[in-house]
Amino acid sequence: MSARTSKPHEIVERALELSRADGCVVIADEESTANLRWAGNALTTNGVTRGRTLTVVATVDGREGTASGVVSRSAVTVDELEPLVRAAEAAARGAGPAEDAQPLVTGVPAAPDFTDAPAETSSAVFADFAPALGEAFARARAGGRELYGFANHEMTSTYVGTSTGLRLRHDQPNGTLELNAKSPDRARSAWAGRSTRDFKDVDPAALDAELAVRLGWARRRMELPAGRYETLLPPTAVADLLIYQLWSSSGRDATEGRTVFSKPGGGTRVGERLGELPLTLRSDPHEPGLQSAPFVVAHSSGGDQSVFDNGLPVGATDWIRAGELNRLTTTRHSAVLTGLPVAPAIGNLVLDGGDPDRSLDQMVAGTSRGLLLTCLWYIREVDPATLLLTGLTRDGVYLVENGEVVGEVNNFRFNESPVSLLGRATEAGRTEKTLPREWGDWFTRAAMPALRVPDFNMSSVSQGV
Repeated sequence: MSARTSKPHEIVERALELSRADGCVVIADEESTANLRWAGNALTTNGVTRGRTLTVVATVDGREGTASGVVSRSAVTVDELEPLVRAAEAAARGAGPAEDAQPLVTGVPAAPDFTDAPAETSSAVFADFAPALGEAFARARAGGRELYGFANHEMTSTYVGTSTGLRLRHDQPNGTLELNAKSPDRARSAWAGRSTRDFKDVDPAALDAELAVRLGWARRRMELPAGRYETLLPPTAVADLLIYQLWSSSGRDATEGRTVFSKPGGGTRVGERLGELPLTLRSDPHEPGLQSAPFVVAHSSGGDQSVFDNGLPVGATDWIRAGELNRLTTTRHSAVLTGLPVAPAIGNLVLDGGDPDRSLDQMVAGTSRGLLLTCLWYIREVDPATLLLTGLTRDGVYLVENGEVVGEVNNFRFNESPVSLLGRATEAGRTEKTLPREWGDWFTRAAMPALRVPDFNMSSVSQGV
């Protein structure tokens, strides 16, 4: 097995053979990416990359408990394996007992494709998309607007092997498209984004047409003061807020009284109704179009993630069920501490339970007076006890009067809690795949409805475009 021809599963097996620790987990991530970038209605750059990262988790038993050591390195060859394994073992021996220590996972059937070559992406993924994008450039140029943006496609093949016999694999495609249209004087801007597995379900022409309409709305500009407004949040904005809520739903933190999901006097709010709308917030590794790893892949321990849980199967989980808080995220260790069910985080998020026949355009048509947002960005936490977040609107806030968009207004800073928003929302439309604007670099597999909030808090005016 040479350094040049070593395959991921061979690297995993060899690292396990080299281990002298009481337990060992090896994770090999083989990643390939392809991308396109454009500006001013013309392609600027494109490229393809390849990479490998190897993570070794060593566990060492002692009289006071089990310690763990984790070391990750990129571009690892066979000759570099033993130093990497020894480094993980040394880290474990130098550490104190791991608080999250659990027996390594056993009894999970081996992946039938564990020994297969990794899946790869290439520029071929854009075979149909690139010509369609070129046609969109021509239409935009003729319509007096400029298109900017990028398309990125990643394929990551993850191989997990353990000293307890697990041999698991998951291939994760992940594609994002962000398209920004600007007027020639750059005074007007509109954004649209899409998440995709293979770029076969994205239409640049349709996105350009959508952005052209928004730039048309922005020809009329009005100024509004800060305040509370009836507001229509599109799926991308809902996704950004609820992803942060999921990241903040630690069962342990809630039990210890530190979060919005803590019950006054002790315990958690699991079982409590959060809102009147029968909305369900859920994750499912087998969700069509949003598939994610069906087992835990943990490169480190921290929060509600544990390296000892690597390989633990995950299944469909309702975080909120018909408006009622149903689950908080836990590891096997934190589940024991809190008395909550084991509920590891999963790599997608879906909110449904709204009207499947109700589009955002129909929600606009049913609005007497309110605001229509495009997206949110620069989201930051203000108060974990209420999950109060602040952030900015971006690339278009529009005024709706008597069921029609009548113009663009200034941007705002907002202060809102996603938990409170779910409780105050009066209408939810149909659920559709969406790309979070703020968290798209970390979390892309989401499907959300548009929400109507009667009193969204625009706390101050922002001068951003």
